[in-house]
Amino acid sequence: MLFSDLYQPIDDTVVQKAQAIKLLICDIDGVFSDGRIYLGNQGEELKAFNTKDGFGIKALINGGVEVAVITGRHSHIVQQRMTSLNVKYIYQGMEDKLQGYAELKDKLQLADHEIAYIGDDAPDLPVMLKVGLSAAVQDAHPMVVRAADYRTLLPGGFGAVRELTDLLLLCQGKSLGYEGSSV
Repeated sequence: MLFSDLYQPIDDTVVQKAQAIKLLICDIDGVFSDGRIYLGNQGEELKAFNTKDGFGIKALINGGVEVAVITGRHSHIVQQRMTSLNVKYIYQGMEDKLQGYAELKDKLQLADHEIAYIGDDAPDLPVMLKVGLSAAVQDAHPMVVRAADYRTLLPGGFGAVRELTDLLLLCQGKSLGYEGSSV
């Protein structure tokens, strides 16, 4: 199955970059979620996560690609969701996302070209400009779209992460399947 059969045509440069990826790093707000934060009367914070994205993350990990998140905010919800998806590398409160990126790169002994990143806004740009494959969600800020190698058809919080995991898996000749739950 070709990626273009499912989503959109991609250029050969994106395919070549995707074939080398060993780590996908994701932003949270605006990527895994739609960017909105719901605050309750008691101060509780709520976010919505898409189960399709969860399935894609589990399939990617099952396919041998590591996954990490780097986010500028602290949230118990993020910790809980990422832990449930078996994401081992969760960096929260990282206003300087390059710091988390450098730690991950060193810890996993990877080169820039072996890392992909998906983001939606200006704080993501420094990392996007370093990695081998950068992606922007459909509704990303125009600066981020210009910097990205790939722009998803789907907006943040509505399957954009799954679209990118499918791209990585298919370009690497791996199955999109995964046995298990996406929640």
